[in-house]
Amino acid sequence: MVSVLIVAGLGIAAISFTGRYILKRMPHLSQKMAEAYKSIPKIDSQTLANNKYYKGGFESKMTRREASLILDVSPTANKTKIKQQFKKIMSVNHPDRGGSPYIAAKINEAKDLLEK
Repeated sequence: MVSVLIVAGLGIAAISFTGRYILKRMPHLSQKMAEAYKSIPKIDSQTLANNKYYKGGFESKMTRREASLILDVSPTANKTKIKQQFKKIMSVNHPDRGGSPYIAAKINEAKDLLEK
C-alpha cells in the first residue's frame, strides 16, 4: 500500500516537472494560454444578482412578505403549512446542527409573525 502511494507521488511529480519544463522551453505556448484566459468572458455581478433568488438582506422590522419568503410559503398560508415549512427549514438551519443562531432567530420570528 505504501509503495503504491510512493509510486503515485513520484508519477505526479514527474508530470509536474515535465509540464514546467515544456512551458519554460516554449514561451509562445504560455503566451497562447494567457491569451486564451483573457478571451474567457467575465461574469458581471449584476448578472448573478438578476437570478430567481431574493435580493437583499433582512428588513429592520419583519413584514409578512419577508416572513413568507423566509418560510417559502404564501403570506396567507394556513397554520399547518407554516408549521411544516418551519420544521423543514429549522431542521437544516438549527444552531445545534451548525446553523447560524441569527438565521434561526429570523426563522422563529417569521413563524411567529405568520401564525398571528
